[in-house]
Amino acid sequence: MKQFQDLVTFVPWTFVFQICNLILLTAGVKHFLFKPVQAILEKRREEIETSYSDAQRAEENAMEMKKEYETRLASAKEEAGEIVRTATARAAARGEEMVSEAREQAAALKTKANAEIESERRRAAGELKNDISELALDIAGRVVEKEIDPAVHKELIDDFINRVGDAS
Repeated sequence: MKQFQDLVTFVPWTFVFQICNLILLTAGVKHFLFKPVQAILEKRREEIETSYSDAQRAEENAMEMKKEYETRLASAKEEAGEIVRTATARAAARGEEMVSEAREQAAALKTKANAEIESERRRAAGELKNDISELALDIAGRVVEKEIDPAVHKELIDDFINRVGDAS
């Protein structure tokens, strides 16, 4: 029982040595274990924060690049649309120009044809006048062959004029 009693009894010097031993052990553990571990944890925390800030900066840069890309893409689309509109307008203008030229050529051809028709009509009228003159001379020759009184002569001339008027 003495053995159990030694375990339960209170010896002040043993208690003081055990407290001192605990304090020394705690100070040693704190100095040699907690401080290096705390330093390692702090260093690791800083590395993680640096990684997070780098990742955040990279994400912000990526977002800026994306916005710039989208802006350039929109600008390129707008420029392409402008090029298409310009080309369409040029094509339409060229088409209108071609139609205008064709109309001008058609009007010129029509004018030329009308002038040729008028010239041909005048030539035909001149030939008709020549034919009429020949007929008139022929009639005059016949009249001279026959003696006609003025009433018959007037009737022949009126008849001739009526026939020539119908022919023209």
